[in-house]
Amino acid sequence: MELARLQELIAATYGERDAARGRAATVAWLAEELGELAQAVRKGTRQQQLHELGDVLAWLASLANQVGLSLDEAMERYADGCPSCAHLPCRCQPAPSTAV
Repeated sequence: MELARLQELIAATYGERDAARGRAATVAWLAEELGELAQAVRKGTRQQQLHELGDVLAWLASLANQVGLSLDEAMERYADGCPSCAHLPCRCQPAPSTAV
């Protein structure tokens, strides 16, 4: 599914409800879903990961709709590769890992 279509679908399905809920609550839901995605990636099945990834995308689309921005436009900065070094693949020096 294209990002613009995703935004249209989320707006048609949840737009009024999400607008009434407001931006702050939408950001909170997005953060909660991101936490659930992190847990699914660490300990979940492929199906759980797909479910949570879809939820994160839906909440992100809702937030973009509420602030009047296009996800397609937001992703344009990555259209030619890394926005920092302008290479594909990225040639930036990786940050030190903090993973435990």
